[in-house]
Amino acid sequence: MPEGQGDSDEREQCADLFTTKVGGSQHFQHCLHGMKAWCLVKPVKSPVTICGDIHGQFHDLAELFRIGGKCPDTNYLFMGDYVDRGYYSVETVTLLVALKVRYPQRITILRGNHESRQITQVYGFYDECLRKYGNANVWKIFTDLFDFFPLTALVESEIFCLHGGLSPSIETLDNIRNFDRVQEVPHEGPMCDLLWSDPDDRCGWGISPRGAGYTFGQDISEQFNHTNNLKLIARAHQLVMEGFNWAHDQKVVTIFSAPNYCYRCGNMASILEVDDCNGHNFIQFEPAPRRGEPDVTRRTPDYFL
Repeated sequence: MPEGQGDSDEREQCADLFTTKVGGSQHFQHCLHGMKAWCLVKPVKSPVTICGDIHGQFHDLAELFRIGGKCPDTNYLFMGDYVDRGYYSVETVTLLVALKVRYPQRITILRGNHESRQITQVYGFYDECLRKYGNANVWKIFTDLFDFFPLTALVESEIFCLHGGLSPSIETLDNIRNFDRVQEVPHEGPMCDLLWSDPDDRCGWGISPRGAGYTFGQDISEQFNHTNNLKLIARAHQLVMEGFNWAHDQKVVTIFSAPNYCYRCGNMASILEVDDCNGHNFIQFEPAPRRGEPDVTRRTPDYFL
């Protein structure tokens, strides 16, 4: 849908979805129908601000927009993991999707490993939907939608953005463009790798301690960048205490945008501003002031996925 096209009342309703009960809404599902055309390697123009994990920390997402600029005044690219862990996954993902519907050329939202039916049933989003709506309808709407999220983005043909990392099954971006992405995140294979893999100090491919994806060394990222004429791989997926972390001789950067992750890790968050000439500027930020948290009793798995 070109920006500015369509019924303005409907778009206003879409923008207000984060304050409404969305479960089962025909209007909501109609708004999402057009998103099924999103491509696997989304081309993105600069200037753009690149963001990492949010994980249901809605007030910190609001702080991100306060610091980075409101959409559509600022173009944004989010690299996945909007839900789980934090207390406000519903509000977080609904706001981002509503912004995508209203300003389709101004915001890109990629899929992370937590945009998954299996993972969200363990790490909080499913339980949050049951608690807030009394049923799983909203969870089903969103997890069905997650299947259509782009897996990667390409900023000005130079900066390759994705949630996790590289795959031994993927040599070129065209390999990704040929995926059938409309599925639950598989336990193995190239789609899984894009959402789960991590850069590593060791050369070559390694077995990931996460139990999915791989670790990949500087030799791997350099070869991938050379083959695809890339200058940088930007990814999220890992907690980094300063909010960003360079790896592989600045061929790879990790961006994490959830400050004080899980309300206890004490980390900074960051966003990466890419200007018209593809220059880089990191903005670090701290958590928004704490507000009363909901009374939630939930077993939290020990391992941070």
